[in-house]
Amino acid sequence: MHDYPRLFIDGAWRQPSGQGVAEVFNPATEAVVGRVPLGDERDVERAVAAARRAFDGWSRTPSSVRAGYIRALVEQLRQGADEMAALITAELGMPVQWCRAVQVDGPIVGLEQYVALAALMDEVREVGNSLVVREPVGVCAFINPWNYPLHQLLGKLAPALAAGCTMVVKPSQETPLHAFLLARMIEATGLPAGVFNLVSGPGAKVGEALARHPDVDLLSFTGSTGAGVRVAQAAAPSVKRVCLELGGKSPLLIGEDADLAAAVRYGVQDVMINSGQTCTALTRMLLPARRYAEALELAVEETRRLVLGDPLDPRSFLGPMCSAAQRRTVQDYLRLGREEGARLLCGDEPLDGFARGHYLRPALFADVDNRMRIAQEEIFGPVLCLIPYADEAQAVALANDSPFGLSSAVWAADAGRALGLARQLRAGQCFINGAAFNYQAPFGGYKQSGNGREWGEEGLAEFVEIKAIQC
Repeated sequence: MHDYPRLFIDGAWRQPSGQGVAEVFNPATEAVVGRVPLGDERDVERAVAAARRAFDGWSRTPSSVRAGYIRALVEQLRQGADEMAALITAELGMPVQWCRAVQVDGPIVGLEQYVALAALMDEVREVGNSLVVREPVGVCAFINPWNYPLHQLLGKLAPALAAGCTMVVKPSQETPLHAFLLARMIEATGLPAGVFNLVSGPGAKVGEALARHPDVDLLSFTGSTGAGVRVAQAAAPSVKRVCLELGGKSPLLIGEDADLAAAVRYGVQDVMINSGQTCTALTRMLLPARRYAEALELAVEETRRLVLGDPLDPRSFLGPMCSAAQRRTVQDYLRLGREEGARLLCGDEPLDGFARGHYLRPALFADVDNRMRIAQEEIFGPVLCLIPYADEAQAVALANDSPFGLSSAVWAADAGRALGLARQLRAGQCFINGAAFNYQAPFGGYKQSGNGREWGEEGLAEFVEIKAIQC
């Protein structure tokens, strides 16, 4: 049991003003695995005030010193990586096969790059009679999601520390435990009081209070598009900077010349990892019509090969959904897909052997029209839509016919052709032939997938104000 009775504010663990605790449930067993405080608006006020007091000193700290604290946090995370991964598996349900590498090791790599990138804050550019300098934006509020909790938190925290910003963090109520362990690691680095503050609690209280607070200079939110709109509206009166990483309905365009077996296998696995609870999941597979029947067979074969099971079993590819509510949402979309006329190839088989846990079998829909709701709305579960196209022009049009633009992918034998297709897709990133995620590259979306970028130099730029000094 992981009990965290206090909030981390102004460099110390403090009794919350808010009343009550939130229980954290293991989605595989439905057992309580932890408890965290339910903070409120008064806790937000204390945390923002601490961050504001700390800002002047921290912002003037040499970049090399800030880099040293980032390096110390990297070491803390490396030493505690197994503990962190086990905690995320317990609160999220992601199988151990994936959790350490995806949820912990990758984000550590992303964090470490800011040891060097902190020095960018010292650069001065001469333009005519002006000196152009970088300064930190100020006090930041981070509202984080439950599906890749440490990944998204470090994607905000790392560049903020490098830039010289201070922060208040609100984790998701579904998966808050990792943030409390991270706070302990930050405490162990000796980071100055008030630079990092942690307030858990409901979005309606803590999230809204952070979004509205006039002393918060930047709000970074990761979550659904609907929730992103609400926090942006709450933030608007104080004209603070708002960065949003929101939903997706990303396409995988498989070319006529592609290695179909490899492409389909990649596409199925991409969607099913983390039980489909991935904002960048390639949930629309666009297939050449003449190879459509073959692709359906390959997709069914690959989907049925994936093991759904206990997250602690290293053979499990998929674990449970994060919550009963999320499972119900996905089940509603499965019913909707049938009503819209799509053909369910698999995913309705009995769930034998799962007496407890929010498990759901991976599902494939064939004969999907891109205008269907299951092709236009983010389902956030292990559901893949397979859509035929007549030619590449139609494939590109289908790929871009979406309110979202977070991610995309192309699979084609000819590299030049694949790159040409990638350049036509309206999304913040594109993966060609199964390329790996790159923490040095910017991450973020077009259209209703949000604004702003995380990771790399562009991630640092979100936390920077540009000043021109005329000499």
